[in-house]
Amino acid sequence: MEINASSLIRHPRSRVYQAYRDELDQIIAYIPNVQAVNVLSRTEAPGRVSLHNEWIGRSEIPKVAQGLLKPEMLRWDDYAEWDEARQEVQWNLKLRVFTDRVRCSGTNRFMEEGPSLTRVHLSGTLDIDLKELPGVPRFLSSSLAPQVEKFIVALIKPNLEQVNEAIGRYLDGKPV
Repeated sequence: MEINASSLIRHPRSRVYQAYRDELDQIIAYIPNVQAVNVLSRTEAPGRVSLHNEWIGRSEIPKVAQGLLKPEMLRWDDYAEWDEARQEVQWNLKLRVFTDRVRCSGTNRFMEEGPSLTRVHLSGTLDIDLKELPGVPRFLSSSLAPQVEKFIVALIKPNLEQVNEAIGRYLDGKPV
């Protein structure tokens, strides 16, 4: 399943890029369905930053997925490769559940739309394989997978849009 989101942030591209990469732990105060973002590792090289962040979400799990997902499972690992020259990040998310059955990756591009206007465009994919998963009847696996994908995309996409909105509000309160 494809994931696409695009938002405008009324701040310069370099500042939005930097806040997105380096200040998420402060920005989560502006995001209602994220409890925390923890930096687990950070490696820097000229023009590049590699990050491993742990995200802890807050969300109601729909009844159809309650047998498969528990609230404590709403954590994911975000592996990101930030490219300063291209002003983009390649990311790969690993859920804490079904790690061998869920693949989610993509790119965020930070594009200058004006002197103090940045478009953040995300494009990615989410694929879930529930075949032969213990506890999921074989005849339901093909119909349940799209529902679980929709649920996860429904978590991810608003988070991405909320992160962009939160960065804007966060930067509104910061000196340039």
